[in-house]
Amino acid sequence: MQKLALSLSFLIGCAFVSIAADGKIDFQKDVAPILQKSCVECHGPDKDKGGLRLDTKALALKGGKGGDTIVIGKADDSEILKRISLPKDDDDIMPPKGGPLSKEQIEAIKKWISEGAIWPDGIVLKAEGKTGSTDSHAAKTPEKLPDYKPTPAETKAIAQLEAAGVSIRPIAQNIQWREATFRGLGTNATDSTIAPLKDVLGLLDLNLAGTKVTDAGLAALKNLTNLTTLHLEHTAVTDAGLVHLKELKNLRYLNLFNTKVSDAGLKHLEGLAKLQNVYVWQTKVTDKGINALQTKLSDVKVHKGVEVTAVAPKEEKK
Repeated sequence: MQKLALSLSFLIGCAFVSIAADGKIDFQKDVAPILQKSCVECHGPDKDKGGLRLDTKALALKGGKGGDTIVIGKADDSEILKRISLPKDDDDIMPPKGGPLSKEQIEAIKKWISEGAIWPDGIVLKAEGKTGSTDSHAAKTPEKLPDYKPTPAETKAIAQLEAAGVSIRPIAQNIQWREATFRGLGTNATDSTIAPLKDVLGLLDLNLAGTKVTDAGLAALKNLTNLTTLHLEHTAVTDAGLVHLKELKNLRYLNLFNTKVSDAGLKHLEGLAKLQNVYVWQTKVTDKGINALQTKLSDVKVHKGVEVTAVAPKEEKK
C-alpha cells in the first residue's frame, strides 16, 4: 500500500495539553508539539546527542546510547520519562535549557507511552524554526556572542528573581548571558514579579508563557535589547503591550499563541529587522495583518497553527 508522507509544522511552545474526548492522548495535538519545541533541536537530523533522534517514529523507538528511550506500554521503564521528570537542578534533566517541562506535559508523554506510544506513520517532526532547507538553517545560526559582564544592578536583580523562584541561569558554563523562565511559577507570576527584569540586560531568552503578565508589565522588557527569544503565549497580552517590544532589535522569535493580539499589534513589530518567527495561532490576527508584516519584514515567517504539507508518494514498484 502506498503511504502519504507528511511534514508537520506545529505551533511552537504550546504549554498546555488537550486530552481527546475519549480520554486518550492524541500524538499530533498533545505530544508532537512538546517534542518539536523541547527535544528535536538536540535529537534530530542536525544533531543527535547521545545517538538519539526523536524526529521520526522508527528512530525514536530505536533509542540512543542511554538505553530504551521509549518502551511501548511501559512509561516507567522509558528513559525519556526518567529524564524529563528529574529535578530542575539535576545535570541530566531534559530538556537542558528553557526550563523543565510542565506537569501536564510530563503526564501527557507518560500517558502516551502507556497507551502504546501511537505515532501515526509518515509524521516527521521538525525543530523550531527548521524548514528543511540549507539556507534557512544558515539564517538561524546564532552569531558568536561577545564577552559580557553584568552590572551590580543586574546581579542584584538576578538574586531577586531567583529568590522568587524564577529559573534564570547562564546559557552555558563560564558565560554570563542568561535565559529565564517564569513557567514554573505559572499564574503566580505577575507584573510585579517580572519587574526586576528591567535591569537584566544580559538576558537572551525569556519565557513568560502561562503567567499573569499584562501589557503594563511588558514595560520591564523595553530596554532588553539583547533579547532574541520571547514567549508570551497563554497570557493576557494585547496590542498595547507589544508597543514595549519596538526597541528589541535582536528579537528573532516571538510566540503570541492564545493572546488577544490583532493586526494592530503586529504593526508594532515592523521595525524588528531580525525577527524570523512569529506564532499567532488562536489570536485575532488575520491574513491581511500577516501580509502587511511580511511586506515590511521579508524574512519573517508567521505561523498560524498546524500546517500539513502532503508530499506525493513515489510510484510503487511491483
